Order: sequence, then C-alpha cells, then structure tokens
Amino acid sequence: MTKAGLSDIYRNYIACLNKQDWPNLGQFVHEQVRYNGERIGLSGYREMLEGDFRAIPDLYFDIRLLISEPPRLASRLSFDCTPKGILFGLPVNGKRIAFTENVFYEFRDERIEKVWSVIDKAAIESQL
Repeated sequence: MTKAGLSDIYRNYIACLNKQDWPNLGQFVHEQVRYNGERIGLSGYREMLEGDFRAIPDLYFDIRLLISEPPRLASRLSFDCTPKGILFGLPVNGKRIAFTENVFYEFRDERIEKVWSVIDKAAIESQL
C-alpha cells in the first residue's frame, strides 16, 4: 500500500461517514476494529458513529491534516457543529461549537483495524 493509496482510502472513508453511508462502512473498517484499545468490532463502530450523528445532526468530518505512513495514518479533523444535548459529558444543549480531533489509524488489508482518538474537550469547555 502506497502513501497516496492509503490517503485515498482514508478520504473515501471520511466521505462515507459524511454521507452516513453505513451499508458501505465495512469497505473501510475491519470486522475486528479496535477503538482506543477496546475491540468493538464493525457493528460497535457503526453504532458509535450513528450515535454521534444522532447527538450532532449537522456533524461533518473536515480533514485539516493528513499524514500517511503505511500501514498507519494520522489525521487532524475539524468540527463546527451544533450538538443537541450532552456531548462528551458537557452540556452543549444546541450551542454551536468548534473543536478538533487528533486521530491515528492502523490499517490491515486496506481497512481500518485500530483507531486511537483524542478529542479537544478543553476547546468545547471554553465555548460553553
């Protein structure tokens, strides 16, 4: 897998998320995916993402930085959105907020097998 090829796969994965194209998620995410060290599998990963979109109806993943070093990839994602209620334990309740996520992936068979995510919760707190 080349750096450019892995970057293309990732960009298509983000497009899949933004379209909420859940039937095709398995094209990008491995059946045995782990999220922050916990094996949640593809179904758990999908449930997590569907929950994110329920909590944040205008959720949009915006790639700001992308570093590809196969089989790993790092991305800084930016969000400008309006969560409906509690987000990451914070009472956002419909207030428009902006924050970032630094996320690291490890791929196997051209699909995401491991995800490590760090969300800038302090940025959200400072806007409330």
